[in-house]
Amino acid sequence: MAALAHNGAETTAAGPRALDANGPRALDPNGPQALDPKVAAAVAAAEAAGPASGETVRIDSWIWSVRLVKTRSVGAAACRGGHVRVNGERVKPAHSVRVGDEVRLRHDGRERVVVVKRLIRKRVGAPVAVQCYIDNSPPPPPREAIAPIGIRDRGTGRPTKRDRRELERLRAFGGHPPGPGGR
Repeated sequence: MAALAHNGAETTAAGPRALDANGPRALDPNGPQALDPKVAAAVAAAEAAGPASGETVRIDSWIWSVRLVKTRSVGAAACRGGHVRVNGERVKPAHSVRVGDEVRLRHDGRERVVVVKRLIRKRVGAPVAVQCYIDNSPPPPPREAIAPIGIRDRGTGRPTKRDRRELERLRAFGGHPPGPGGR
């Protein structure tokens, strides 16, 4: 039987629930805002499929399951390439991640900094994945700040030798290494 608290919430065996005009809603244990019932059900399913107490999750599997990378093999390659750090140390794909660890991932020209809130093994939907970490990443640069390098107008035809050299010069200023021959 549910016990009604003085703040308009009830506590059940499944956890705290808020009462409103639409009936009870599951609450996020980390904050006062209410979760959508579908998200709450998906979070519960993800926790049920997660590791048992005392078990750990591989870092490549975790960054894939919370949708920081598209595939697990990309996550493993990022670990092998030194693009993943856990608590400041470069890690291998089989490194165990724990709740409270800080994970830094360089991917797609951006650095993501997240703190692990929940361990999961299986890939889940985006609303559930966001519940599994705290995102401390710096904001991405605005789209206006990223200038397109060497984009030609459609229908202008093949570039001349002079146009091609100007494009290569622009790309060299944009941070791309020069092509073969050191140009």
